Amino acid sequence: MDAFNLPPLPDYSLTPLPSLVPPIPDKFLTLLLPIAAYWILSMLFHYIDTKDLFSQYRLHTPAEVLKRNHVSRWEVVRDVVLQQMIQTVVGTLLGMTEPDDFFGKEDYDIAVWARRIRIIQRAIPGLLSLLSINANGLAKNLAGSHPTLAGALSGGVYPSLTEIVMATNGGQVSVPSFAKWELLAAKIMYWYIIPTIQFGIGIFIVDTWQYFLHRAMHMNKWLYTTFHSRHHRLYVPYAFGALYNHWFEGFLLDILGTSIAFKVAGMSTRQGMWFFTCSTIKTVDDHCGYSLPWDPLQRLTSNNAGYHDIHHQSWGIKTNFSQPFFTFWDRFLGTVWTGGDNSARYERSKIAAQRLVDQDSPITNTSQAQSSISNHRPYEGALTEAKELQTIPLPSQQPQPPSGKATQQAAASREQVLDDHDDGGRQILIEEAAEEKEARSMIRKSNRRRTASSLTQSESLRGLRERVTMHGRTGGILGMESSR
Repeated sequence: MDAFNLPPLPDYSLTPLPSLVPPIPDKFLTLLLPIAAYWILSMLFHYIDTKDLFSQYRLHTPAEVLKRNHVSRWEVVRDVVLQQMIQTVVGTLLGMTEPDDFFGKEDYDIAVWARRIRIIQRAIPGLLSLLSINANGLAKNLAGSHPTLAGALSGGVYPSLTEIVMATNGGQVSVPSFAKWELLAAKIMYWYIIPTIQFGIGIFIVDTWQYFLHRAMHMNKWLYTTFHSRHHRLYVPYAFGALYNHWFEGFLLDILGTSIAFKVAGMSTRQGMWFFTCSTIKTVDDHCGYSLPWDPLQRLTSNNAGYHDIHHQSWGIKTNFSQPFFTFWDRFLGTVWTGGDNSARYERSKIAAQRLVDQDSPITNTSQAQSSISNHRPYEGALTEAKELQTIPLPSQQPQPPSGKATQQAAASREQVLDDHDDGGRQILIEEAAEEKEARSMIRKSNRRRTASSLTQSESLRGLRERVTMHGRTGGILGMESSR
């Protein structure tokens, strides 16, 4: 590099960076913010859930949350707090490896990028010559009217851009200076483009790390039954169960994965603060159980609550492994659920869960009984319009997989559920077989006595599809393609 023809770099002095939120040190705030974000967002969704607000956007009913999950809320909170304690310890150790943050070097770093831009301009004449364009002649013609453009075309030569600086001997000397556009481009690079690239690298590493380890947890029977099956006790996910894991799995997938991404991407402490917090918020949102049309996280990425909910169902447990940001690994490696329209399966689960709740609360008077029956009618009507409802012979004790490519996915998912002996996997499939047999019986009865209310009933199903279909794609619930 010929430094003589380049503008000089400015001097700088470093000063300790003040805390973002005095008097809390930034490194401590980096530990605190993800945990605070987890519980604040989780409690917001919990309030929405318990008050049954925005019920039209729910993926599951309150009865399903109560009856289909195989772990108590207390156990969930206990394990999440344990993971966050481990997260705090690892984060403290990680912070000890990071240098203290200073400011005062920003202008110097921007000037370094401006120098690089100046050096890149030296390649312009050669590139234009490949197109038979005389860059120097063109620059001479433009020098009077467009001197900045002429300087760039001539390879970053700006004769009129100089400044006077003090020489080492105490005298003054004229040296080249930067063009305004070079400094502006350098500032954009330093303040916006480089941090965005660092975040992109971090997201890619986290998505890659979690996809392959998460998939391994499902493909290896010992890993699944020993560690990951604990998370799948939540067949109906809810927000504060997002980090409900075996402690070792939580360390391996979540804590270690994001720590590696932070280090490899070369983030500063404050960048890491927002990266860890955003990752936490995204994980909570993916397990919230709602498809809210105004939720930007569910619209900006293809990985959202509806997508991940399939992975928590007994028929989709070996699909949709991607988390927490994007789904490119699922799509590239063919592990996206391809079972088509699953609305009947969702409606069947609603009916079964509600009836279990009703059994626990016996109805003693006629008006209450009539009210309970009417509450089931929207679900029954939805079932009459649903697609892909397969008949399940009860003796098989296993749900029948849909046709097409999804056959292997559903069969593998059933096998995965059966592997979980400690959590009653076999009994889950027996119950689902009986539920679906009853659903088929309901459909046959409804077909014999359709009434004018069928329009209202079909709208019920349409509401479900709109809640769980992503990005307005048609032909499959939850944004999945139809079977192929």
